[in-house]
Formats: sequence, structure tokens, C-alpha cells
Amino acid sequence: MSGPAAEALSAVLLVLVLGCAVVRPWGLPEAAVAVPAAAVLIATGAISLNHAREEAQQLGPVIGFLAAVLVLAQLCDEEGLFAACGGWMASAAGGSPYRLLGQVFVLASVITAVLSLDATIVLLTPVVFATAARLGARPKPHVYACTHLSNTASLLLPVSNLTNLLALAASGLSFTRFAALMALPWLAAIGVEYLVLRRFFATDLAAGAGGRAAAERPPLPRFALVTVGCTLVGFVAASLLGVNAAWAAFAGAAVLAVRALLRRETTPRALVRSAAVPFLAFVLALGVVVRALVDHGLGSALGHAVPGGTGLPALLGLAALAAVLANLINNLPAVLVLLPLTAPHGPGAVLAVLLGVNIGPNLTYAGSLATLLWRRIVRAHEAEVDLGEFTRLGAIAVPASLAVAVVALWLSLTVIGG
Repeated sequence: MSGPAAEALSAVLLVLVLGCAVVRPWGLPEAAVAVPAAAVLIATGAISLNHAREEAQQLGPVIGFLAAVLVLAQLCDEEGLFAACGGWMASAAGGSPYRLLGQVFVLASVITAVLSLDATIVLLTPVVFATAARLGARPKPHVYACTHLSNTASLLLPVSNLTNLLALAASGLSFTRFAALMALPWLAAIGVEYLVLRRFFATDLAAGAGGRAAAERPPLPRFALVTVGCTLVGFVAASLLGVNAAWAAFAGAAVLAVRALLRRETTPRALVRSAAVPFLAFVLALGVVVRALVDHGLGSALGHAVPGGTGLPALLGLAALAAVLANLINNLPAVLVLLPLTAPHGPGAVLAVLLGVNIGPNLTYAGSLATLLWRRIVRAHEAEVDLGEFTRLGAIAVPASLAVAVVALWLSLTVIGG
């Protein structure tokens, strides 16, 4: 199959895959539709077997890295790291919702950067719910901070987001240079988010807390903290030595896994489950579906819309295009489509796309899978997210934080060089 028929089939299947990922009919995992869709495209010849193999080879190391980080985050949770974070937040807040919001911003930003956005969504959000309830504060500002920062605060390190890993490979940057260029945009975007959320939820924050005394803080899991610290050092060392940083992630996860297995605090089956294998299969299958659509016209169509150069106007245009595309087809397909088109323009163009696909998803539910997962967690806590409120907040926060982050990236490129 080729030509218009292949393009139409690829487009229909991409919409179907993304729609089912959003709705998850009958509670099916995202891979339940994505894997058969990729198989159909290969079987019909809408994507050649060679192109499907190329996509799998490109995504394979990234997916392995993601699996290791997910296991590492889950083991840190079982060691008590996130419970200790909740105790620290409750104690440091001193009964003030304003201070609690500041603590959430600090923790969510650091956890997202170091352990990936999935850790903030899956592991920190429930802790934030419990901490707000302990203090008698309204949870909404703090819970919204988790979802916004899971996207915005994932700019700093290549390990913070799956999109970052893809961008790192396309940009040709080292781990440390990537972090150096993204440090200022990361801080700038988080600062804008804090100002926007503090103003937007002023009524909820001013309502105060119930004055309940914070419970005793749980002990700090030093072994987990040391392991995470050594893993970060391993990322830097691997980058300097030209070794895939996935090996450092696997080493960190292995240290905690062996310790937990020896102490009978986990099982091999639980470790496999924490790697989220169905989600990893979804990512791989989605890459094949997107590649089929790119092969049959989407790449050419978007190529005319991609601004050339790396001046400030071009960076702003790239980030805006990436943000719009992320909200139309989800940020992961958006980055898969845009990276091949922008990589020839240099690292600055790639990083501008990354700003768009990481900050942009705060505008709509469908912008990123992390936001969809966050919504399910909120509902599991018998809370509800108002679509209008979510969109109004995003309409204020996204343009402001994206514009400031792009200017900060331009400054970083000017000072450090791309």
C-alpha cells in the first residue's frame, strides 16, 4: 500500500491509537490498540519493514532507559522516599497553604527532573493529597501544581522526560551540555508557573488550613537517596565517557532491586510490573504509527511550517508550533514528527521544540500522557477536575511560561553556545 490510501490509513490509526489512550475503553492498556495498529501498517505495507525496524532501533535504547527509571522511582517509593517528602512538606509548611505550595513546587520540580515526570504524577500526587488533608488545606492548588510541573519541570535533564531522551539523541548534545543549556529555561518556566498558580488559586490559598498539627516525620531513606545521587553522577560520567546513560539508570535500579529482593520487600514479578511493560510497548508501537504517517506526507507538510535559523523569532515560532502540535496529536507523536525536521538546524532548534512539547501540554488533557494519568489519579481520590478551569489555567500559564522559557533558551545559546 502506498500513496493516499496509506496516508489515510496511517492518519486514521493514529487518531484511533491516541483516542483509545485518552479514553482507555474497558480499562484496556494503551498498547492494546497501538500494537495491533502498528502490525496492520506493517502487514499492509503502509510502512516498510525496514522503516519499522529503524524506528524500533531508534526507540529501543530510550525505552530501556525509561523502564530503568520507572523501576528506580518505584523502589524509591517503597524505600519510603515519598512518604518522607510528605512529612517534610507538612512540617515545613507550618500550617500555611502558601508555604505548602512552595514546598510542592520545590519537590515536584526536583523529583520530575531527577526521577522523571511519571514519578511526580504517580508517586508524589497521592502524597500531596494526603499532606493537604493532614493540614486541612484545600488540595486543588497543590494537586494542580503536580500536573503542571510534571510537564514544565521536565525540561532540565535528559532523564526527566521521554521526549528529552529523544531530543538528546537528535541534538547530538552531551548530558551535561543539555543540562547547562536547559537550566535557565527550566528555572524561568517554573518561576512563571508559580506566579500564575499562586494568583489563579488565590481564593483557595487564602482559605487557610485547619490548624492541625503535623504528624511526626518518617525517617529519611538514606540508602535510596545515596543510590539516586550516585545514579545522577553515573549519568554525567557516562556522558563524559561516551557511554549510553541507560547503563547508569540500570545500575541504580539494580542496586535498589537487589537490596529489596534480599530483604524480601519485593518480588521479580513486582519489579517487572513497575517497569510498565504495556506502556513501553505502546511507546514503541506509537513510534511506528507516527513514522508511517511521516513517510506519507505529514513530514513534508510540516516541513514548510518549520522556521529556519536559531534566532529568537525562529525559536519562538518552533516552540509555538510544537506546543500546538502537542495539543492536537499528543506531545510524544509531536516530538517524533518534528525532530527529524529541526535537527538539521542545530541543537537550538531541537531544544526549542522540546520547550513546546513539554510546556505546551499543560493547555489540554490530551497534550501529554502524564496529564491523562494525573486525571485518573485525581478521580481515584474522589476529586474531580473541571475542564473549563483546567483550560483557563493553561491558557494563562502556557503562553507566559513558554515565551519566557524560549527567551531564556536564546540567552543560554548566546552565552554557552549550541
